[in-house]
Amino acid sequence: MARWLMKSEPDVFGWDDLVAKGAAGEEWDGVRSAQATGNMKKMALGDEVFFYHSNIGKEIVGIAEVSAEAHPDSTADDPKWQCVDIRAVRPLKRPVTLAECKAEPRLAEMVLVKNSRLSVQPVTDAEWTVVLEMSGE
Repeated sequence: MARWLMKSEPDVFGWDDLVAKGAAGEEWDGVRSAQATGNMKKMALGDEVFFYHSNIGKEIVGIAEVSAEAHPDSTADDPKWQCVDIRAVRPLKRPVTLAECKAEPRLAEMVLVKNSRLSVQPVTDAEWTVVLEMSGE
């Protein structure tokens, strides 16, 4: 099982919006980055995902899971743009901010720390464990 981080602006679609979608989850549409789309094409059912609020908050707030593998993005005219569906699993006990991640030496190589603009990114098992520890899990 792989682990990921997906970013969304909470004033557009935040954690509470994903929770409200329930077991059906939501298509992670609108991504127009080749690198982010490529990451979604690598995702498998059940992969775990950190849900990150970008722009407002800049923090990891919850854990989601991939509920449908890569398929054509319903908001795109070009079939090269693919997306996955995700559903909420649980909120973190305490959100973990980008500033906290940058200050944690064990996360120095994390994509979020090195390339915080990438909207869909891999997370190593070690990074996943550190973030959970920082959240009080």
